[in-house]
Amino acid sequence: MGKPTGFLDYDRKDSDSIAPLERIENFDEFHVHLSEAEQRLQGARCMDCGVPFCQSGMVIKGAVSGCPLNNLIPEWNDLVYNGQWNEAVSRLLLTNNFPEFTSRVCPALCEKACTCGLNGDAVSVRENEYAVIENAYANGKMKAKVPSFRTSKRIAIVGSGPSGLAAADQLNKRGHNVTVYERSDRLGGLLMYGIPNMKLDKKIIERRIEIMKAEGVEFITNANVGDNIDAKDIINGYDAVILACGASNPRDINATGRDAKGIYFAVDFLKSTTKSLLDFNLIDDTYISAKGKNVIVIGGGDTGNDCVGTAIRHGCKSVTQIEMMPKLPETRAENNPWPEWPRVLKTDYGQEEAIAKFGNDPRVYETTIKEFYKNNETGELCGVQTVQVKFVNEDGKRVLKEVEGSEKFLEADMVLIAAGFLGSQKYVTDAFGVEVNARTNVATDLGSYSTNVDKVFTAGDMHRGQSLVVWAIREGRSVAKEVDKYLMGYTNLR
Repeated sequence: MGKPTGFLDYDRKDSDSIAPLERIENFDEFHVHLSEAEQRLQGARCMDCGVPFCQSGMVIKGAVSGCPLNNLIPEWNDLVYNGQWNEAVSRLLLTNNFPEFTSRVCPALCEKACTCGLNGDAVSVRENEYAVIENAYANGKMKAKVPSFRTSKRIAIVGSGPSGLAAADQLNKRGHNVTVYERSDRLGGLLMYGIPNMKLDKKIIERRIEIMKAEGVEFITNANVGDNIDAKDIINGYDAVILACGASNPRDINATGRDAKGIYFAVDFLKSTTKSLLDFNLIDDTYISAKGKNVIVIGGGDTGNDCVGTAIRHGCKSVTQIEMMPKLPETRAENNPWPEWPRVLKTDYGQEEAIAKFGNDPRVYETTIKEFYKNNETGELCGVQTVQVKFVNEDGKRVLKEVEGSEKFLEADMVLIAAGFLGSQKYVTDAFGVEVNARTNVATDLGSYSTNVDKVFTAGDMHRGQSLVVWAIREGRSVAKEVDKYLMGYTNLR
């Protein structure tokens, strides 16, 4: 695949990024992508490795290695190299409904398993994917394809995040009549309000949904099933129902002073910014603003990083990102060999911007919040007490312990809790009568998407717990296949 000696002839070249101090002046996407000629050379780097781990999506030591969608990566890398863009997008869309999303926000599990990465730089799979799908849009290849035949089956999908959209896309292609219910005022779920605009411009989501509408998918917004819409009406009015509502319960921090004013969940902070940006270009006062504030972000993952980048764009006075885990090594440890997921330090865009803006990495490791301090007169947050933590072995178990005497006071006007999510929301699961497991995810048999309620299925984060967009798409495709077989007795969906 690609040029036989391409991985020897050409070095990896990534798209450039606008300088941090320049890009923080707005919420625009900030990558400057390669020319078509340069991108073709990157496709040439895909070696004929014989065993393409990049598309395997297999679990090794509890972590996924390779693409969960089993994208046909060597095939479309070869097509990119040969300039066969129409054929490349055809092969790409065969396994991935929304490469315009994953090529922007996926952490590229494929690249971490690339054979070239065993002794050198991996193939730039994600940027090749971006080039393929954006070339298709630019050249008018991404057009609505209305199914030539319609069944009489009606399917309701609750939630328009990546899993709900993928399921809708698949089932509509099969000829079923699909209606998607979304409780927010805009479609896209976490794609719309959970991921900042500089990572995923919302026009990209709207562009794809307009195609789905033209293909016959019906969308209903401001439809909070289980609240302003009766779940029983949904069950009675459709032949099948898919619950794809996401993992919407944010994990809280239970510490003294938690009731102080100025403490927010990351999801609320990010949503308020995006909604204001789209509605008023941030000239109103409806969003949670970090301007002029000392901000502390609790959580070291992608959401925490998004909070850092967003707070800087607001004009915060300072930002500190606290995480309980130790700092990872900069290169693979001996016990973390390829093709395992590399447990190495990643400095993301928000941290890069904090370093450029304030002169230091905002991350503080092996630390947690012990107490929130508030002004006794106003109740406003004024600081936090942190404490260092260490994992120790007790009776064969790994236990988190505070380091005695390590308490420290940090000034804080705003705290953003980005500590992950706990599972599905009770009012939805109660409304449909579906069982949940110990993690409050909707319960199904292993490998199945059917709930305990007849004709009600589930997918995405609501089913598997908080995860990646690429996994949500995979879940949406898988539940669509199961629903199609349930309705028709067989399925030809992939």
